[in-house]
Amino acid sequence: MVCWLGWGGGNSEMASFIEQVRRVEFVETDMAGIVHFSRFYIWMEQLEHEFFRSIGLSIMQQLEDGTVIGWPRVSAQCRFESPARYDELITARLTIQRIGVKSLTFDVVFRRGERVLARGSMKTVCCRLRPGHELESLEIPALYLERIQEHREVGGV
Repeated sequence: MVCWLGWGGGNSEMASFIEQVRRVEFVETDMAGIVHFSRFYIWMEQLEHEFFRSIGLSIMQQLEDGTVIGWPRVSAQCRFESPARYDELITARLTIQRIGVKSLTFDVVFRRGERVLARGSMKTVCCRLRPGHELESLEIPALYLERIQEHREVGGV
């Protein structure tokens, strides 16, 4: 698996990306050798984690007081356009579609060469889980927001 960051140019809202190339493993396929639909959701989540790593953060950040900042998904969807098969190399590209006050929306496109295999999106909400309290949404912390925006300005996601 190879992962890299890039600059797509054009509209600044959709200009930057993180991309990952992976080979389809046998375990990811059904009896016909076609990738099982659930793998696309797993791959989207893995790419989201790579995005957070690329900006020096984690999908789950534990603070000194035991509070955990995390990003649970509130929606995920994927539309399948062409099958992916065992042993093929596929490329997944994640872009930030929207930065909200409390949420991030990612778009992901899966390709084999020029052929689009699937298009997905995920919306994640920044949340805090404090010991002894319920999960609660919160505004994206300044550190996260700064790194997301800084990365976009220098050609990352």
